[in-house]
Amino acid sequence: MSKEVQDMRNELKPGMIVKVHQKIKETNTKGEEKERIQIFEGVILAVKHGKEAGSTVTVRKVSDGVGVEKIFPVNSPVVDKIELVRQMKVRQARPYYIRTTKKKLKEV
Repeated sequence: MSKEVQDMRNELKPGMIVKVHQKIKETNTKGEEKERIQIFEGVILAVKHGKEAGSTVTVRKVSDGVGVEKIFPVNSPVVDKIELVRQMKVRQARPYYIRTTKKKLKEV
């Protein structure tokens, strides 16, 4: 886990729009392993277990009109870094109402 993720872990809050950089290992037809980084950008819906070792973050985005949610373990070596894009103001600790709103996620 990088130093950036350790610093960001204490600051994660629902309503933040973040980019999660996730390491993915792939094997090609020759059997060679290749590692790349995939970026998942979305709104944080929930932060569970806060500053514990097993803390998780639920991130939601809309891709081609379909809502996609991923749960990332914050301390996992698979998570390379977490970038803050923007802080949105929400009035609930876990804004699950975002799932059913008609607005676009960027406007929330």
